[in-house]
Amino acid sequence: MKIESQIEKISSFQHLELLANQVVEGFISGMHKSPFHGFSAEFAEHKVYNVGESTKHIDWKLFAKTDRLYTKRFEEETNLRCHLIIDNSSSMHYPKLKGGQQFFENKIGFSVLASAVLMNLLKKQRDAVGLSVFSDTYEYYAPEKGSDRHHRMILNTLEGLLEKPATKKSTDTITFLHQIAEKIHRRSMIVLFTDMFQSGNEEALFNALQHLKHNKHKVVLFHVVDNKTELNFDFDNAPRKFIDVETGEEVAVFADNVKEEYEKQTESYFKKLALTCSQNRIKYIPVSVGESFEKILMTYLVEKQNFG
Repeated sequence: MKIESQIEKISSFQHLELLANQVVEGFISGMHKSPFHGFSAEFAEHKVYNVGESTKHIDWKLFAKTDRLYTKRFEEETNLRCHLIIDNSSSMHYPKLKGGQQFFENKIGFSVLASAVLMNLLKKQRDAVGLSVFSDTYEYYAPEKGSDRHHRMILNTLEGLLEKPATKKSTDTITFLHQIAEKIHRRSMIVLFTDMFQSGNEEALFNALQHLKHNKHKVVLFHVVDNKTELNFDFDNAPRKFIDVETGEEVAVFADNVKEEYEKQTESYFKKLALTCSQNRIKYIPVSVGESFEKILMTYLVEKQNFG
């Protein structure tokens, strides 16, 4: 079953943990029918075989199923530390939800559910998870732990982000990414959800992203946008008033008059961001609200395989 239909089926659930579990179970079920079967039921106990390693622990039965070499991973090898970071500035609460829409159809809701989905997978694999939330302040920090109580505390915090929409909160990404980097001492996978709407010095922003990689951390940046309006600028040509949700600044324009230049500058920024991340060995993944979570789950599994 596709992730999209799975979400539609369970969208009546309001409980974040139940929803996340359903998404993960649907994903794992689908993996059994895919060429990546080795990532499904066995992904917690196996890792990809690398040339030069001992062949002693190769799982030949799994090789017969997948035609790919995996070695058995012992329990002490499975433990990963993952720190989730969520941008909670006002721009992340776009688009404003209308009646009948689900909470995950804007950027903050999508990021919260994606984080809960990753937490569910981390829990299944006995891995430790931490969380940082920032906007114009460093709103929340929890170190990486694996206990049920710790998971519940983080889930409650995530649910709170949905209950209290941010109003006129700017983004001080640079300051707080540096602070978060200083807090994470043990080697971890760092997963960042943000729309990257940080005005000001791009070089300073890229330096802050690079700082996250100190202590040999692996960094995954999920660039969350609403493709329809933020990337493709899909508006009719009626006169419109555009409002900066972080500053309240307003501008009245006809969409067609600025569409071409807007799309040109946006595409240029996205390409520069992707290139800079690639140069700094940061995994850059653009995602749009309304997409399935399969891209996020597959990225996590592949990056974990390569984390070693």
